[in-house]
Amino acid sequence: MGRWEPGAGDRLREAALALYLERGFEQTMVVEIADRAGVTARTFFRYFADKREVLFDKAAEMAEKSSAALEAAPASASTLEVVAAALDAAADLIGSDRELARQRHAVITANAELRERELSKLAHMSAALADGLRRRGIDDVEATLAAETGAAVYRVAFQRWVDAADDLDLRDAIRQSFDRLRTLTAPG
Repeated sequence: MGRWEPGAGDRLREAALALYLERGFEQTMVVEIADRAGVTARTFFRYFADKREVLFDKAAEMAEKSSAALEAAPASASTLEVVAAALDAAADLIGSDRELARQRHAVITANAELRERELSKLAHMSAALADGLRRRGIDDVEATLAAETGAAVYRVAFQRWVDAADDLDLRDAIRQSFDRLRTLTAPG
């Protein structure tokens, strides 16, 4: 495969994930990823800042889609409904390929540095949600609480989704997790 052929970013993602699963994240070098993808290490660095970013490069797009969904939510929506709409948009982006999500998740959970990075990305998502809620006129405490709740719901739903043996949809897992939360917080 020629180095100039399109799709280098996708080939690099696929090669990195395959190598991480075969050898482990720590044992995989950028040059090996580039070789497997049929490009140079220099090309790798045109797409990714480091080998961790291969696993996290969709975070900006996810934040952008979530923010757009948050802003597009009707004014009549409750704060948690707005957060649910934002998470639904994130699920649309990553929920289409559960096997890829499972593989990525396996690599991340096997490495403390990557788990920390995942938590950092989730905290960033929560902060962005809270900022978006504040821009909608929601007070600081409610915005922060709703965003943090949304992050917890997302983590639980994502884990259920990647572990599911059936054809559970990520959006359905998120909705079900919100439903359970409502049950937990309902009076008596």
